[in-house]
Amino acid sequence: MKFIILGCGSSMGVPRPDGFFGNCDPKNKKNYRTRCSSVIKTSNENILIDTSPDLRNQLLRHKIKRIDKVLYSHMHGDQTHGINDLRAFYINSKKQLNVYADKDTSNYLKKTFSYIFKSYSKEYPATLKLHRLKNNLSVRNNNNIIKIRSIKVDHGKVKSNCFIIDKKIAYISDVSKIYNKDYKYFKSLKYLIIDCLWYKPHPSHFNLEASLSIIKKFKPQKAILTNLSPVLDYNELKKVLPKNVIPAHDGLTINL
Repeated sequence: MKFIILGCGSSMGVPRPDGFFGNCDPKNKKNYRTRCSSVIKTSNENILIDTSPDLRNQLLRHKIKRIDKVLYSHMHGDQTHGINDLRAFYINSKKQLNVYADKDTSNYLKKTFSYIFKSYSKEYPATLKLHRLKNNLSVRNNNNIIKIRSIKVDHGKVKSNCFIIDKKIAYISDVSKIYNKDYKYFKSLKYLIIDCLWYKPHPSHFNLEASLSIIKKFKPQKAILTNLSPVLDYNELKKVLPKNVIPAHDGLTINL
């Protein structure tokens, strides 16, 4: 089983569309960041987390030719606006692809992308089937059942969902607060992948100080910082991090 970080950049990526690299060295390939999406690859299924606006290039880069399920963390555009690229998998299978989202995200998707969930003609059938995201999901890896737990966190004025896979790895791409009652689920994981937008405080994201504080509380074997803005140069950030913490880069793959 593998967990692949397809993209680790903040809402406009690095560089931004206007070419702005901020503090990031353009000579370092790890500073080229697409928007946040990830994939869980088991022997039986590929489970996509979020459909970033850069999804097409991410899937092509990693030669991912099949998606079996999609889990949405929240409604924001940098997590949802690549949804049209999922149409390719409907064309291949002639079956609606199952996607899972919470109530607010489901309402946003149905309103913004109604044509995806409702058939308007034979030429343009519904390509996705929307389900309510549950607290617990199961996927197969050979003969084993892998549990995925979703947990709501604050992300500024909206809620976001983070995902804990097989009690080994937590993926929290967008967060400003984790509730104390849920701390027990994050303790002593092998990997914690966590939001770290920049150095200064932010109302909707963890900054470096907040990320390191929560890593110290949860004590994972290894932590990976994601949702990185142009403020954070890969090498400069790596210099100030504890030994068990690294910045993410596009394509970073964890073997579980």
